[in-house]
Amino acid sequence: MSTPVRIAVDAGNQLGEGVLWCDRRQVLLWTDIARAELWEFEPANGATRIHAMPERLASFALCEADGWLLLALASRIAFYHLPSGELRPLHAVEPGRGTRANDGACDRQGRFVFGTLHEPASGDKQAVGAFHRLGHDLSLHRLPLPAVAISNSIAFSPDGGVMYFCDSTTGCIQCCDYGDTPGAVRTFVDLAGLDGEPDGSCVDAEGGLWNAQWGMGRVVRYAADGDQTDVIALPATQVTRPAFGGAGLDTLFVTSARDGLAVGALHDQPHAGALFAAVPGARGLPEARFAGNPDAAPRGPLSQSLAGAPTP
Repeated sequence: MSTPVRIAVDAGNQLGEGVLWCDRRQVLLWTDIARAELWEFEPANGATRIHAMPERLASFALCEADGWLLLALASRIAFYHLPSGELRPLHAVEPGRGTRANDGACDRQGRFVFGTLHEPASGDKQAVGAFHRLGHDLSLHRLPLPAVAISNSIAFSPDGGVMYFCDSTTGCIQCCDYGDTPGAVRTFVDLAGLDGEPDGSCVDAEGGLWNAQWGMGRVVRYAADGDQTDVIALPATQVTRPAFGGAGLDTLFVTSARDGLAVGALHDQPHAGALFAAVPGARGLPEARFAGNPDAAPRGPLSQSLAGAPTP
């Protein structure tokens, strides 16, 4: 029996991504990368808010410090204070390499791991990007993992001992034992040869990995041993990332995109770019939060205020 899917927000995102659930505020947050917007949805009353960003927002993390997010903007990592709109930049991301920040997630130790995406002036994307980790002390380090063209699928097992990740262009989700230093990389799931590619992922309470598969209009669950156990079909081919949310962490929310779809495809997929929701019979985990202190971030001329940015 197929899992019913509903439209939670018909957002029309150009490139919806980075979705996660804030258990403290009971709201869902995600980004429209192409439009440099942070979206916020409150299921209890249906309220939706949009926060304008200073540049494309690729991914982000909740913080232990109330009111703060850690942003992976296209060119930099920064703290962002939701109530006031204050932005505190931390680090440039791979300056001069023709890349931008892309997928990211907090590990179970409260550190932020993110990867980059190659944006060549012409030609195909090349594996010149990397995976990085921002520590509790706000220091940024490159992880000893393979170079990537399009980083995606960053997620961590419930106990934090395994990291999942991929280069979407290869069609292969990889994993490694994870701690202060990642272990040897191994193949978790090989999707090469299919008409699509792995995009963002999340992990449920039992350790299953739920992966959004771009171009295939589906989210697939893989058990910890890599066996496929569940498939949810969605009414949009370009699904991007899932996240468990809701009061019981039992609703799977999925972002999607309109980017690159031809006129005919958009006609056939009128809800491409929507935020979808399904109840698959699994439960998620509370989102890991970044443990670094925003007050330790440099304050100076790079700081700025985005006050007044939220729109209805």
